[in-house]
Amino acid sequence: MRINRMNFLKILGLTGLTITSGKTLNASPDPESQTEFFGILYDSTRCVGCQECEIVCAKAHDLPQNASDDMPVAGVKRNTNENRRSVINAYETKNGEVYAKNQCMHCNQPACASACLTQAMYKTEQGPVIWREDKCMGCRYCMVSCPFDVPKFEYLSPNPKIVKCDMCFDQIESGQLPICVANCPAEALSFGSRRELIAEAHRRIYANPDLYYDQVYGEHEAGGTSFLYLSSVPFAEIGLRTELQKSSYPELTKGFLYSVPSIFVLWPALLLGIFKSTKSNSNIEEEYE
Repeated sequence: MRINRMNFLKILGLTGLTITSGKTLNASPDPESQTEFFGILYDSTRCVGCQECEIVCAKAHDLPQNASDDMPVAGVKRNTNENRRSVINAYETKNGEVYAKNQCMHCNQPACASACLTQAMYKTEQGPVIWREDKCMGCRYCMVSCPFDVPKFEYLSPNPKIVKCDMCFDQIESGQLPICVANCPAEALSFGSRRELIAEAHRRIYANPDLYYDQVYGEHEAGGTSFLYLSSVPFAEIGLRTELQKSSYPELTKGFLYSVPSIFVLWPALLLGIFKSTKSNSNIEEEYE
């Protein structure tokens, strides 16, 4: 059984078409083609660090309650984990102690969704980035790709899941506010369309220039996010990454990501081509014997 040059070129042609067809698959949603996203504006100048958002979030998602000594302490970074979708941290700044909330940023073009081979992680038309258990294969590429280090994995669970804030997507679909927004006693959290929240944030900055740092975090960072921040100090002082690029992260990797789906059909196509070629040669040899 032989593979001659002509048959080999046919096989390469077949697999080449497979690669080309893979480029038509979307690695991430185009924000221009989406309806207006919902979002949350967090005003750290109003936050009192009460952790009510953490408490109600844990209750709503059947997560363990925080220990009594698990409080925001300046200089001690608390991270989200498999038991905490959202955390409040305290920072000592030039303006005194400032609190900051950390959770999923719900990027306009999320790197986690682009890296997900099975679309278990995806950006909804409403704005929240959510994870679907029935589609997840446990590769954890979403964890590696996220510039904000948000998705967490239940390593100790016999049935592990990816855990992260989903902006209470079920609540939004039923016309209700996200749990944290509805229960914030200081009204540090506002919910609405992303465009309106950005406009409101700039109005607050314009009306109180001495109170606010002149920037809305998340308006442009990583291509834009649906969770937005206002602060009285530079965002680096409250633990936010300020070295992030303005364009979305999937733009950097889309060449690779577009080719990933083709791998699932490229290898079988190559094997099929080899099988047909060798079978054809075998039949020809049998005829001459």
